[in-house]
Amino acid sequence: MKGLKASYIMVRPVVSARESASGRDIALQLLTGLYSGMPVTDDQGHVIGVVTEFDLVEAMQTGKELNKTTAEEIMTKEVVTADLDTPVSELVKIMTNKHVIRLPITAKGKLVGVVARCDVLKTMMLPEFVTYA
Repeated sequence: MKGLKASYIMVRPVVSARESASGRDIALQLLTGLYSGMPVTDDQGHVIGVVTEFDLVEAMQTGKELNKTTAEEIMTKEVVTADLDTPVSELVKIMTNKHVIRLPITAKGKLVGVVARCDVLKTMMLPEFVTYA
């Protein structure tokens, strides 16, 4: 894991929502995309928020209709991101200290990928099975 950077383990392409996306559309994307949260970006591709399953459930519990609620209304605005060149060891520290499951990865401030805890775990695991051709 030494020397590995975010760019090596990040998942891309990454799907993001716009501020105007409805909560319903975000929920459908999360349900079909096999992930539990999504970055929200502005027109330039900068991360301005994150909407998670928890945000959606909380919105519904407070009586909001997801088809009438926008990402801007329910997103978490205090987003932690990391740069492409951030070492994986630093990603782990950020995820641990900030209690985040997935970390948006940026280049020059723009969203280019995501690293989830499972991506870090896969990188740290030594394979016990090897296939030879």
